[in-house]
Amino acid sequence: MKISPTIEGGLRIDPESDTDWLILRAIMVDANAHPSDLATRLGNMMSDKTVAKDWKDYIVPDLRESFADDLHHVYACIESAAAGPDGSGSAIWITPADASRWYSALNQARLTLEEIHHFGDDPELAHSNLNRSAKDALLRSRIYCTLQSLILDHVLGA
Repeated sequence: MKISPTIEGGLRIDPESDTDWLILRAIMVDANAHPSDLATRLGNMMSDKTVAKDWKDYIVPDLRESFADDLHHVYACIESAAAGPDGSGSAIWITPADASRWYSALNQARLTLEEIHHFGDDPELAHSNLNRSAKDALLRSRIYCTLQSLILDHVLGA
């Protein structure tokens, strides 16, 4: 997979293999891999009962909808590019207008993978103890993190 900045202030992703497309499609799968959605999990972190109730009643529904919209937007971008003009796939463009949606979707996926697998601060320390599924999840998480860094550096930070 090649990722490069554009002169318009965005990023261009050129998937080069079926594996690249699988990793990109996994953003949606990984973000939704936990039994409860991220908005609910964030709401459950509130310790003050009064604040927690208001958070769950007023913030969580909007947050849930926003998170879902971001995931669907990214998934639609990926699938549209995967179809390509001749069915072989084309570049994926992350523009300044949709960079925050990409960042959100990648963040949702990374947070969910961390919550499921508990990689911790230094995943290298436990890498040898990971099963194949967890190693694959760690690789995806690192790719998502790299893409988020590129979005911050070349799109949102520009």
